[in-house]
Amino acid sequence: MIVREEPDRSLLLINQTDHAAISGLFAAHWGNNEFARPRPYESVVRATIFHDAGWYRYQTSPRYDVAAGKTPGFTQVPLDRAQLDAFQWAIDWLTGIDPYAGLLINKHRTGLWRGRYRAITHPPLPIAPQLGPAVESFIAENEAQQRAQEQTLDATELWVNYQLLQVWDLLSLYFCVRPPYQQHVEPVPSGYRTGEGVRLDLSPLEDGRVSIDPYPFDLPALPISIPYRHLPTAKFADETAFRAAYFQALPQLMRFELVPAH
Repeated sequence: MIVREEPDRSLLLINQTDHAAISGLFAAHWGNNEFARPRPYESVVRATIFHDAGWYRYQTSPRYDVAAGKTPGFTQVPLDRAQLDAFQWAIDWLTGIDPYAGLLINKHRTGLWRGRYRAITHPPLPIAPQLGPAVESFIAENEAQQRAQEQTLDATELWVNYQLLQVWDLLSLYFCVRPPYQQHVEPVPSGYRTGEGVRLDLSPLEDGRVSIDPYPFDLPALPISIPYRHLPTAKFADETAFRAAYFQALPQLMRFELVPAH
């Protein structure tokens, strides 16, 4: 869950699966005269939409730390056996539907603990905390599965698709984690040949519009709507009270529009 404590001490919460759906919208509309359309299209878009399916379980019972007076954000949720099992369930579930999509979300999950495999140089990924034996075992087992699946695939195409998934993930986080700001992402693949990477510059404009340069989408402008819950306070007596407020909060929408820079 993406947790934003607002200046007025209220709480803005965005489910990881809703963030992932926005990433999938970017994937679905990616491609024009300057950027290649994803391929294989359905598998890549499917992987992007469901890349955070491992958070479905957590979203049924989000945590609240009474001592700290906070609910943990997605980078602070303990990586206990239940959460690792949820990540594994998501990988296995999507692999059973679409093996290529399952491979992509598998690589995405392990890659978050391995610096995104150096696919992205900016924005830099925060240094991961010391990983325990259970997480290292999870990574080792899933990377072995990845290597087995990759034997019959086009390595360059798979790597580009993995890079693109990281780009779409970061673009969605750009809108979800805080209000729009000056930012760039690189390298961003523009095609499926080695070395085709560009820099994408994001600049906030007025009325929720954000320019992106160069412009990678197949629509003249791309509107997005991000569901969120707004809680009037970040402080609760206990976890039960927090969850009740979370479940009772009426869903709202943040609206933005990505537009060409010119």
